[in-house]
Amino acid sequence: MADSISRQIARFALQLQYDDLPGDVVHEVKRYLYDSIGCAFGGFYTKDVQILRKIYRQMEGTHEATLLVSGERIPAVNATLVNSLAIRALDFNDIYWKEDPSHPSDLIAAALNVGELVGATMKDVIAATALAYEFEQRMCEFAVPGLRERKWHHATITQFVSPIVAGRLLRLSEEQLVNAIGISGSHNHTIGCPTAGKLTMMKNTVDPMAVQAGVLAALMAKENYTGTEEVFEGKEGLMDVYGPDWDTGKLLDGLGDSFKIMECSMKAFPTEALTHTHITATLKVVTENDIQPEQIEEVRVTTIARACDILFDPHKYEPTSRETADHSLPYCIARAILDRKITTETFDDEKIHDPWLKGVIHKIKGEASEEFEKLFPAKQPSRVTIRTTEGKEHSVYLEYPKGDPREPMTEQDLDDKFAALTAPYLSDDSRQRIKEAVFTCETLAGVNQFMAQMVED
Repeated sequence: MADSISRQIARFALQLQYDDLPGDVVHEVKRYLYDSIGCAFGGFYTKDVQILRKIYRQMEGTHEATLLVSGERIPAVNATLVNSLAIRALDFNDIYWKEDPSHPSDLIAAALNVGELVGATMKDVIAATALAYEFEQRMCEFAVPGLRERKWHHATITQFVSPIVAGRLLRLSEEQLVNAIGISGSHNHTIGCPTAGKLTMMKNTVDPMAVQAGVLAALMAKENYTGTEEVFEGKEGLMDVYGPDWDTGKLLDGLGDSFKIMECSMKAFPTEALTHTHITATLKVVTENDIQPEQIEEVRVTTIARACDILFDPHKYEPTSRETADHSLPYCIARAILDRKITTETFDDEKIHDPWLKGVIHKIKGEASEEFEKLFPAKQPSRVTIRTTEGKEHSVYLEYPKGDPREPMTEQDLDDKFAALTAPYLSDDSRQRIKEAVFTCETLAGVNQFMAQMVED
């Protein structure tokens, strides 16, 4: 009888060592760690993160792990949720989108905080982070079509990956890690509504909650709590409940031959991933033709069907919150036209309620293209066409955004993004100190020494 899917995953995860990782993979892990810490600084003082921080401070508990930015120490399971949400809160962290989308850096908090709990080395954290990206991205290709197309949220994927990350650092046995995957995968399935219609704080919170659930599952398994082994392929398991079709080869074949992190993308804008090519195209057509807002008769955005469904529904024309605005393509396009840039400040209340916005946003229309649908996800095509009041049309076509592996963020791009996100909290010297700590982290005594440096001035 063949080994279960969970057992094959567990065996690979426990065997993988830092020395098995090629140098370019280690460097890429550090780049995503640097990017994610910057996102955590930018997101830490958002309302949603502060609510969770307040709840956990009131609960108190053992000082096991560190909160990024503030440096407070709370139980590791709780710190994982707060830190993961801080990374996620601005929707500025990484993105991988195949059959399903996901944000593998949501899992970095599990590596850092469980690493603190057990006194791991940063080499162990790097290996665990590589595993996070490996299986989160493979899970994005496992269901055909993806779970998002079946109206489930991609946090449903994350619940299967987070126990792998935590279990690797807890040094679980193969049997215990199989149990951890089974424990976490038996609950916490997430319906699609957090990213549909009018969005709330749950849009950014469901992934971090799935990360936290996996950490708890790994801790339970360490105490020999048992979980369903065939949680993927068994009766009423994932593959049975969610229906056909599944590509197990995408999940299991070629493990260790190459590493999926090299295929992940970073974000140049703090917005939903499908907006990025369209924002880039809009900025290009507006600036190259010096088009002013009052000159615009109509903006036509040609995209794929799912982008129209997610990003152009009626709620997206009347956003009242950051969460809805950063998932609204009409809003993002309108602000790109009005401001000629998209930054974290784009989603402040004064921008959302700007009276000039209504004069532009309702001129923006989305249209689905069957041709573009055939190109996705290998390409993320966009055509933005602006017709002016003078009857002229200006159009730009792009196939992928800045941050895609085919047009990666440069070191200067990353530095600029990190500086913008940390400006209120870090001096130039502190920013440089943190960057050096990240890119030489394998030389540090351990993750506790690393986390002690990831705090505001």
